[in-house]
Amino acid sequence: MNQNFNFISDWIKPGSRLLDLGCGDGSLLADLTKNHSIRGYGLEIDSQSIEDCIARGVNVIEQDLNNSLDNFADQSFDTVIMTQALQAMRHPHLVLDEMLRIGNQCIITFPNFGSWRTRAYLAFRGRMPVTKQLAYEWYDTPNIHFFTYSDFEALCSERNINVLHRKFIAEQFPDNLLKSLWPNLFTETAVYHLSR
Repeated sequence: MNQNFNFISDWIKPGSRLLDLGCGDGSLLADLTKNHSIRGYGLEIDSQSIEDCIARGVNVIEQDLNNSLDNFADQSFDTVIMTQALQAMRHPHLVLDEMLRIGNQCIITFPNFGSWRTRAYLAFRGRMPVTKQLAYEWYDTPNIHFFTYSDFEALCSERNINVLHRKFIAEQFPDNLLKSLWPNLFTETAVYHLSR
């Protein structure tokens, strides 16, 4: 698991049932299985990532998250996780609703497109940002919804979603010092723990 996201395991009860949407290579799920005895599955569409999951011993199902998730019953998992994929969904608000239907709680991470570095890149270079965090060109990016920390907070409020915890990630100076004061400007990645 990425060292910056170790705190996520504190939000997950050991031995619980977990579903990881867009699980990538399965490293997060493998770590939680090993260190927290969770029982989980990952959903992934990329064939290479699915092979990586299988090699790690992760239970993985090939499924496009943009299609329905009705193959999962209500409250069939304790926690549903989605890391760095909400912005790539056709209908993020509906995926969020599904996550909270399937699980008692959910954990979401996403890049904050309102970060001052992203704004400055666009303002001074006149081009869509390509950074460590946003590593694609505008024409091949999987990101189709560009939203900010404030946009996500408003969405949670509109849909009566409870924010149990939130964490702001920023690695560079001065962002790492100012992210708590002005999260919309200085957060690179936002992490939310949610429930209904």
